[in-house]
Amino acid sequence: MKKLTTYYTILLERIKKKMINSGEFTDRVLRRHKIFWGDPAAEKIRNVRMSHEDPIEKWMDVPYWQRKLSNKANAREFALMQGCQVPDLYWRGSDVENIDFSALPPYYVIRPTTGHSAKMVYVMDHGTNLFDGKQYEPEEIVAALKAAVDMKEDQEFLIEEFLQNEEGEYKVLTDYKIFCFNGETATIWEIKRIDPKKGFATFYDENWNRIDEVHIFYPPKDAGPPPKCFPEMVSQAKSLSKAYGMFVRLDFYATNRGAVFGEFTPTPALGKGHTRFGKKLMIKYWDKYCKGQI
Repeated sequence: MKKLTTYYTILLERIKKKMINSGEFTDRVLRRHKIFWGDPAAEKIRNVRMSHEDPIEKWMDVPYWQRKLSNKANAREFALMQGCQVPDLYWRGSDVENIDFSALPPYYVIRPTTGHSAKMVYVMDHGTNLFDGKQYEPEEIVAALKAAVDMKEDQEFLIEEFLQNEEGEYKVLTDYKIFCFNGETATIWEIKRIDPKKGFATFYDENWNRIDEVHIFYPPKDAGPPPKCFPEMVSQAKSLSKAYGMFVRLDFYATNRGAVFGEFTPTPALGKGHTRFGKKLMIKYWDKYCKGQI
């Protein structure tokens, strides 16, 4: 009887997982992922160096030009062009052996120009990475970054300002992930992070009214007040979304100098992990504001 109970428990979990990781919204995101990155020229397009001073025609000179914005350096430039704040940039490049750590402030952030899920991200506080709690010597960081550069052509790293929260503290910042459809906000996912994989989350509409869970990755937490810069954040997200021209998730931070842009995510979680409510919400906005788009 115990073995039978275990079997049915495992079976139910598999069915539940399949239901969460399937459906129309998942199919659309996976289709976009295939179109975006199945193209042999995709990586070349993503890694074209762009500047906020470039005319919009240069940004949009290839089909699905939004792929350029999956490069975090380009995303910074595009956000600047649209009037958004971004972290100060201390260094950019692939010649990581030439990073002068002595010239950096005690607080800084290192992140790759391409990648996801906070891999190869260092949120440094006097030599300690707050994402894993470990102390790192500069030589250790350089070795890890060099290994990543050696494995992937065109991989670069950014060293940026460690943004302070609205109280002026150097802590791992709360994420505000805003799901937008051509200038319209479907939901705002507030994530109180513990580390890259752990945290607690709440979902809100654009007026900061709590709504049902949209995604299951983080356990839910009680609703709280919006950040002080919330109106600015929503306004900037809508502006960036309109410029992007199709569904995208926009990441922002609430800081002591207002809303600061983080990055674009065109295929969040590959469309997986969304609740039934979340998938219905995404499809509703997609069909209303991005009908016919990938």
